[in-house]
Amino acid sequence: MSRRFEELDWQDTAMGEISLRRRIEPTLRADVFEVKLGEEFLMSSLFPVAEIELARLGLGAIAASTAEEAAAGGGLDVVVGGLGLGYTAVAALEDPRVRSLAVVEALAPVISWHERELLPDAVGLAADPRTRFVQGDFFALVAGGEGFGQGTPALLHAVMLDIDHTPSHVLHPSHAPFYGAQGLQGLRAHLHPGGVFALWSDDPPDEHFLALLREGFGTAEAHLVPFANPLTGGTSSNSVYVAVA
Repeated sequence: MSRRFEELDWQDTAMGEISLRRRIEPTLRADVFEVKLGEEFLMSSLFPVAEIELARLGLGAIAASTAEEAAAGGGLDVVVGGLGLGYTAVAALEDPRVRSLAVVEALAPVISWHERELLPDAVGLAADPRTRFVQGDFFALVAGGEGFGQGTPALLHAVMLDIDHTPSHVLHPSHAPFYGAQGLQGLRAHLHPGGVFALWSDDPPDEHFLALLREGFGTAEAHLVPFANPLTGGTSSNSVYVAVA
Protein backbone atom coordinates (compact mmCIF):
# COMPACT_ATOMS: atom_id res chain seq x y z
CA MET A 1 0.00 0.00 0.00
CA SER A 2 1.22 3.52 -0.80
CA ARG A 3 2.05 6.15 1.78
CA ARG A 4 -0.87 7.55 3.77
CA PHE A 5 -0.41 11.07 2.39
CA GLU A 6 1.56 12.61 -0.46
CA GLU A 7 1.49 16.04 -2.08
CA LEU A 8 2.04 15.26 -5.75
CA ASP A 9 2.23 18.86 -6.91
CA TRP A 10 1.96 22.38 -5.51
CA GLN A 11 2.18 25.57 -7.55
CA ASP A 12 1.29 29.23 -7.20
CA THR A 13 -1.15 30.49 -9.84
CA ALA A 14 -3.06 33.66 -10.67
CA MET A 15 -6.06 32.17 -8.83
CA GLY A 16 -4.05 31.14 -5.76
CA GLU A 17 -2.04 28.14 -4.61
CA ILE A 18 -3.18 24.91 -6.22
CA SER A 19 -2.19 21.45 -5.03
CA LEU A 20 -2.79 17.85 -6.00
CA ARG A 21 -2.75 15.43 -3.07
CA ARG A 22 -3.00 11.69 -2.74
CA ARG A 23 -4.08 10.11 0.53
CA ILE A 24 -5.37 6.84 1.86
CA GLU A 25 -9.09 6.97 2.65
CA PRO A 26 -9.38 4.73 5.77
CA THR A 27 -13.05 3.85 5.20
CA LEU A 28 -12.17 2.34 1.80
CA ARG A 29 -8.47 1.55 2.28
CA ALA A 30 -7.89 3.05 -1.16
CA ASP A 31 -6.02 5.95 -2.72
CA VAL A 32 -7.99 9.20 -3.06
CA PHE A 33 -6.82 12.13 -5.18
CA GLU A 34 -7.86 15.64 -4.15
CA VAL A 35 -7.39 19.14 -5.54
CA LYS A 36 -7.21 22.23 -3.33
CA LEU A 37 -7.18 25.86 -4.41
CA GLY A 38 -5.88 27.81 -1.44
CA GLU A 39 -7.74 26.33 1.53
CA GLU A 40 -10.74 25.31 -0.56
CA PHE A 41 -11.30 21.72 -1.72
CA LEU A 42 -12.25 21.75 -5.41
CA MET A 43 -12.67 18.08 -6.23
CA SER A 44 -12.04 14.55 -5.07
CA SER A 45 -11.77 11.19 -6.78
CA LEU A 46 -14.15 9.90 -4.11
CA PHE A 47 -17.09 11.54 -5.88
CA PRO A 48 -16.75 11.26 -9.68
CA VAL A 49 -20.30 10.08 -10.47
CA ALA A 50 -21.83 13.41 -11.47
CA GLU A 51 -18.72 14.47 -13.41
CA ILE A 52 -19.07 11.30 -15.48
CA GLU A 53 -22.83 11.81 -15.87
CA LEU A 54 -22.17 15.34 -17.11
CA ALA A 55 -20.62 13.84 -20.24
CA ARG A 56 -23.12 11.01 -20.61
CA LEU A 57 -26.21 13.15 -20.11
CA GLY A 58 -24.83 15.94 -22.27
CA LEU A 59 -23.86 13.77 -25.22
CA GLY A 60 -27.01 11.71 -24.85
CA ALA A 61 -29.22 14.79 -25.28
CA ILE A 62 -27.85 15.88 -28.66
CA ALA A 63 -30.77 16.00 -31.08
CA ALA A 64 -31.02 12.89 -33.26
CA SER A 65 -30.93 14.86 -36.52
CA THR A 66 -27.85 16.78 -35.32
CA ALA A 67 -26.10 13.54 -34.34
CA GLU A 68 -26.89 12.04 -37.74
CA GLU A 69 -25.44 15.06 -39.55
CA ALA A 70 -22.36 14.85 -37.33
CA ALA A 71 -21.90 11.16 -38.13
CA ALA A 72 -22.06 11.94 -41.83
CA GLY A 73 -19.42 14.63 -41.32
CA GLY A 74 -17.05 12.45 -39.30
CA GLY A 75 -18.30 12.70 -35.72
CA LEU A 76 -19.08 14.99 -32.80
CA ASP A 77 -16.97 18.01 -31.90
CA VAL A 78 -17.01 18.59 -28.15
CA VAL A 79 -15.60 21.11 -25.67
CA VAL A 80 -15.20 20.47 -21.95
CA GLY A 81 -14.71 23.53 -19.76
CA GLY A 82 -12.56 22.62 -16.75
CA LEU A 83 -10.14 19.69 -16.81
CA GLY A 84 -9.87 18.88 -13.11
CA LEU A 85 -9.27 15.21 -12.42
CA GLY A 86 -10.35 14.37 -15.96
CA TYR A 87 -13.51 12.35 -15.35
CA THR A 88 -15.76 14.32 -17.71
CA ALA A 89 -13.21 14.33 -20.51
CA VAL A 90 -12.50 10.61 -20.16
CA ALA A 91 -16.24 9.82 -20.16
CA ALA A 92 -16.72 11.94 -23.30
CA LEU A 93 -14.03 9.97 -25.13
CA GLU A 94 -15.81 6.73 -24.25
CA ASP A 95 -18.54 7.81 -26.70
CA PRO A 96 -17.37 6.46 -30.09
CA ARG A 97 -19.22 9.28 -31.87
CA VAL A 98 -16.76 11.90 -30.55
CA ARG A 99 -14.35 13.07 -33.25
CA SER A 100 -12.62 15.88 -31.38
CA LEU A 101 -12.39 16.97 -27.76
CA ALA A 102 -10.98 20.35 -26.71
CA VAL A 103 -10.54 20.69 -22.95
CA VAL A 104 -10.29 24.30 -21.80
CA GLU A 105 -8.36 24.74 -18.55
CA ALA A 106 -7.18 28.04 -17.06
CA LEU A 107 -4.40 26.60 -14.91
CA ALA A 108 -1.25 25.17 -16.51
CA PRO A 109 -0.44 22.92 -13.52
CA VAL A 110 -3.70 21.01 -14.01
CA ILE A 111 -2.86 20.32 -17.64
CA SER A 112 0.61 19.23 -16.54
CA TRP A 113 -0.84 16.62 -14.14
CA HIS A 114 -2.50 14.90 -17.08
CA GLU A 115 0.46 15.21 -19.40
CA ARG A 116 2.58 13.54 -16.69
CA GLU A 117 -0.17 10.96 -16.05
CA LEU A 118 -0.28 11.57 -12.29
CA LEU A 119 -3.96 10.54 -12.13
CA PRO A 120 -4.58 6.80 -12.59
CA ASP A 121 -8.23 7.18 -13.61
CA ALA A 122 -7.31 9.53 -16.47
CA VAL A 123 -4.26 7.75 -17.88
CA GLY A 124 -4.39 7.95 -21.67
CA LEU A 125 -6.47 11.13 -21.84
CA ALA A 126 -3.59 13.34 -22.96
CA ALA A 127 -2.32 10.76 -25.45
CA ASP A 128 -5.70 10.23 -27.17
CA PRO A 129 -5.38 11.75 -30.67
CA ARG A 130 -8.87 13.27 -30.34
CA THR A 131 -7.85 15.32 -27.27
CA ARG A 132 -6.45 18.84 -27.30
CA PHE A 133 -5.77 20.85 -24.15
CA VAL A 134 -6.45 24.58 -24.42
CA GLN A 135 -4.93 26.69 -21.67
CA GLY A 136 -7.23 29.66 -21.30
CA ASP A 137 -10.15 31.28 -19.53
CA PHE A 138 -13.30 29.47 -20.70
CA PHE A 139 -15.53 32.41 -19.78
CA ALA A 140 -13.37 34.96 -21.58
CA LEU A 141 -13.28 32.76 -24.69
CA VAL A 142 -17.09 32.55 -24.73
CA ALA A 143 -17.46 36.29 -24.18
CA GLY A 144 -14.92 37.04 -26.91
CA GLY A 145 -17.03 35.15 -29.45
CA GLU A 146 -14.01 33.83 -31.35
CA GLY A 147 -14.24 30.21 -30.27
CA PHE A 148 -12.05 27.92 -28.22
CA GLY A 149 -8.70 28.23 -29.91
CA GLN A 150 -7.11 27.30 -33.19
CA GLY A 151 -8.12 23.84 -34.32
CA THR A 152 -11.50 23.87 -32.58
CA PRO A 153 -14.49 24.09 -34.95
CA ALA A 154 -16.50 27.31 -34.87
CA LEU A 155 -19.68 25.34 -34.18
CA LEU A 156 -19.79 22.50 -31.67
CA HIS A 157 -22.11 19.62 -30.92
CA ALA A 158 -21.69 19.81 -27.14
CA VAL A 159 -20.14 22.06 -24.51
CA MET A 160 -19.90 20.59 -21.01
CA LEU A 161 -18.85 22.84 -18.14
CA ASP A 162 -17.51 21.99 -14.67
CA ILE A 163 -15.56 24.91 -13.25
CA ASP A 164 -17.59 26.76 -10.61
CA HIS A 165 -19.32 25.26 -7.58
CA THR A 166 -22.75 26.43 -8.79
CA PRO A 167 -24.14 29.14 -11.09
CA SER A 168 -24.32 31.46 -8.06
CA HIS A 169 -21.18 30.29 -6.19
CA VAL A 170 -18.33 31.02 -8.58
CA LEU A 171 -14.59 30.67 -8.14
CA HIS A 172 -13.94 34.20 -9.43
CA PRO A 173 -16.29 37.19 -9.84
CA SER A 174 -15.40 37.42 -13.54
CA HIS A 175 -17.25 34.14 -14.12
CA ALA A 176 -20.61 35.42 -12.85
CA PRO A 177 -21.84 37.19 -16.04
CA PHE A 178 -21.70 33.93 -17.96
CA TYR A 179 -24.61 32.55 -15.94
CA GLY A 180 -26.93 35.40 -16.93
CA ALA A 181 -29.09 35.64 -20.04
CA GLN A 182 -26.48 37.40 -22.18
CA GLY A 183 -23.68 35.02 -21.20
CA LEU A 184 -25.77 31.96 -22.00
CA GLN A 185 -26.75 33.43 -25.36
CA GLY A 186 -23.06 33.85 -26.10
CA LEU A 187 -22.50 30.16 -25.39
CA ARG A 188 -25.43 29.11 -27.56
CA ALA A 189 -23.85 30.93 -30.51
CA HIS A 190 -21.06 28.31 -30.41
CA LEU A 191 -23.48 25.37 -30.84
CA HIS A 192 -24.98 23.67 -33.86
CA PRO A 193 -28.80 23.69 -33.84
CA GLY A 194 -29.67 20.65 -31.74
CA GLY A 195 -26.35 20.87 -29.90
CA VAL A 196 -26.11 20.73 -26.12
CA PHE A 197 -24.83 22.82 -23.24
CA ALA A 198 -24.46 20.78 -20.02
CA LEU A 199 -23.40 22.11 -16.62
CA TRP A 200 -22.34 20.47 -13.35
CA SER A 201 -23.47 22.05 -10.07
CA ASP A 202 -22.84 21.15 -6.45
CA ASP A 203 -26.30 22.32 -5.35
CA PRO A 204 -29.82 20.99 -6.01
CA PRO A 205 -31.48 22.35 -9.17
CA ASP A 206 -31.99 26.11 -9.14
CA GLU A 207 -35.35 27.02 -10.69
CA HIS A 208 -34.25 30.57 -11.50
CA PHE A 209 -31.22 29.37 -13.44
CA LEU A 210 -33.29 26.66 -15.13
CA ALA A 211 -35.73 29.35 -16.29
CA LEU A 212 -32.83 31.32 -17.79
CA LEU A 213 -31.69 28.22 -19.66
CA ARG A 214 -35.18 27.63 -21.04
CA GLU A 215 -35.44 31.24 -22.18
CA GLY A 216 -32.08 31.07 -23.90
CA PHE A 217 -32.20 27.57 -25.37
CA GLY A 218 -35.85 26.61 -25.52
CA THR A 219 -35.38 23.16 -24.01
CA ALA A 220 -33.63 22.55 -20.69
CA GLU A 221 -33.89 20.24 -17.73
CA ALA A 222 -32.02 19.55 -14.51
CA HIS A 223 -31.00 16.07 -13.38
CA LEU A 224 -30.32 15.28 -9.74
CA VAL A 225 -27.46 12.76 -9.67
CA PRO A 226 -27.22 10.77 -6.40
CA PHE A 227 -24.09 8.91 -5.31
CA ALA A 228 -22.90 6.96 -2.30
CA ASN A 229 -20.88 9.06 0.13
CA PRO A 230 -18.42 6.87 2.07
CA LEU A 231 -17.53 9.79 4.35
CA THR A 232 -21.08 10.09 5.70
CA GLY A 233 -22.23 6.54 5.10
CA GLY A 234 -25.24 7.95 3.25
CA THR A 235 -26.14 9.39 -0.14
CA SER A 236 -25.20 12.79 -1.54
CA SER A 237 -26.09 14.40 -4.85
CA ASN A 238 -25.01 16.91 -7.48
CA SER A 239 -27.00 18.43 -10.33
CA VAL A 240 -26.47 18.34 -14.08
CA TYR A 241 -28.28 20.91 -16.22
CA VAL A 242 -28.81 20.00 -19.88
CA ALA A 243 -29.99 22.58 -22.45
CA VAL A 244 -30.54 21.89 -26.16
CA ALA A 245 -30.01 24.65 -28.72
